[in-house]
Amino acid sequence: MTDPRPVAWPTAPIKTERLVLRESEARDRAAVIELNASPEVGTYLGGPRPRAELERTVPEVPGRRPGWFVVELDGAMIGTIQLKPHAPELPGSNHRREAGGTELGYLFLPEAWGHGFATEACTAALDWFGGALPGEPVVLYTQTANVRSMCLAAKLGFTELERFEAYGAEQWFGVWSSVTPPA
Repeated sequence: MTDPRPVAWPTAPIKTERLVLRESEARDRAAVIELNASPEVGTYLGGPRPRAELERTVPEVPGRRPGWFVVELDGAMIGTIQLKPHAPELPGSNHRREAGGTELGYLFLPEAWGHGFATEACTAALDWFGGALPGEPVVLYTQTANVRSMCLAAKLGFTELERFEAYGAEQWFGVWSSVTPPA
């Protein structure tokens, strides 16, 4: 799928108080495989992917495209963030089709959970995106059973548009915009 959005990589890595968001490199491949093979990470994503499949399919430099960031702490990859084209595949509401052209996705290794890294990294990525494409809305899907993800969506300022049933579970769908609506 070709990305129709006029977005380019930041000219330098994005640095926060504790983290660096950067393009992926060949050294990230093993951590990307670990992330996608993790049973804990896959809990709300349909389960982990088989490690042998990942070893065959993950490219030497994974996720090499604008909007796909490695999240690094002290020189080690702890997760990934994606701001990717939103192409709703699920049938149903037009809200999902009309809400925005970009979807936020994130995965963090279990040892990084509970330290505020996802909030810090996603905030930085959304700030970058809001500067690159001002006013462009970003959408987010998560299972309502994923309490951590629901809390993160609220902290990031996503507004619920709807809930729906898919993949045998209730799903939450929200939107974020860098432009604050008038009061």
